[in-house]
Amino acid sequence: MANIRSQIKRNRQTIKRQARNKAVRSELRTRTKRANSAIAEGDEHSEETIRLAIKRIDKAAAKGVIHKNQAANRKSRLMKRAARATADA
Repeated sequence: MANIRSQIKRNRQTIKRQARNKAVRSELRTRTKRANSAIAEGDEHSEETIRLAIKRIDKAAAKGVIHKNQAANRKSRLMKRAARATADA
């Protein structure tokens, strides 16, 4: 346990940030999985689910939860899957 006041505060801040980041990452994974399953099933609302997943990815990058290049890679991968699914259909 830290004795220095600034370190005690820093530990509290870290715990809060970890909880916030965990929630954002969880939401990100959920949206991506829903979008992928909608693409795979050929759902008529797949465009909407993809849009929501991309929105969450952008928000996570803006908040610093994931790196902006990682966000770009995830969006690219998602759109590539969607394009492949529409080309196959």
